[in-house]
Amino acid sequence: MAKLAGPHLFNMLRGSLIGAAEAVPGISGGTVALITGVYEKLIGGAGHLTSAARMAVADLPRGKGGARAAAEARKVDWGVVLPLLVGMAVALVLAAKLIAPLVEEHPQYSYAVFFGLVLASLWVPYSSSGRPWRPIDYLIGLVVAAGGFLLTGLPPSQVPTHPLIVAAAGAVAICALVLPGVSGSFLLLTLGLYEPTIEAVNQRDFGYLSAFALGCLVGLALFVKLLKWLLEHYHHMTLVVMTGLMAGSLRALWPWQDDDRALLAPSGAVGVTAALAAVGALVVVVVLVVEIRAQKRHANPPAGRGRHARVPSAPEAKTEYARDTGVR
Repeated sequence: MAKLAGPHLFNMLRGSLIGAAEAVPGISGGTVALITGVYEKLIGGAGHLTSAARMAVADLPRGKGGARAAAEARKVDWGVVLPLLVGMAVALVLAAKLIAPLVEEHPQYSYAVFFGLVLASLWVPYSSSGRPWRPIDYLIGLVVAAGGFLLTGLPPSQVPTHPLIVAAAGAVAICALVLPGVSGSFLLLTLGLYEPTIEAVNQRDFGYLSAFALGCLVGLALFVKLLKWLLEHYHHMTLVVMTGLMAGSLRALWPWQDDDRALLAPSGAVGVTAALAAVGALVVVVVLVVEIRAQKRHANPPAGRGRHARVPSAPEAKTEYARDTGVR
């Protein structure tokens, strides 16, 4: 039991970081999933679940049973995905009460931390694309970054909290959750639904939350399969686009901006703000170093003390580590 508790708790911690990120406008939970090494595991699990739901809807009314759906659902690595989801749900509720008010009261300092975090995180998709970038890759990345820059510069608006609109907002927000560089909370803020959604979470407004959750399910079903397919067939180019989106999204986290998202020159406690940005970047560096060392340790474990101790080969150790933690 002790052997299983470690990876499960570690994955719950990863999930809590993703959930906390989603409560902050400007930072994407998908970005944090990339940093913590579970992004493709989450996308793969979501893809299998949406396929299982589609099979159940098609088979059960015809009396064919749920064997196909159950088999598809078993393809999900529940030992990794379930702790992640638990951590995300708990952290999202807590962050709505603790982190969101902190960002509203101290936006300059809060955004400085997240700016440094996302800036350092650009290394993750850049280095994980599978092959060196070509000039055309840099050009595509710059074009996508420009698009993300323009998107995050849209001024906030206000839409009515009609259930259909809330559901549509949920569909868009969940797509942003699984796409690094695009913040679901930021899109909700642009639509004027960020504060109503946070209030609904705090007040347990299940009518609002049900409409929002329904939209999330529809958006997930429509988008995650496409993203899973892109990662499987166009892995390098998909990560090039993700890198560009993350770079463009830095505009939303610039510490100096007004209420209409117009960028301002640095002013007022510039040194403290820069230091906080450096702290955010340092957090990412520490996480990446820990991940790399953990992978190397499990790939090359020390020899056992016993006379007949069996030392697993590097591929075996890497496979065991990937199975326990979800890190490939």
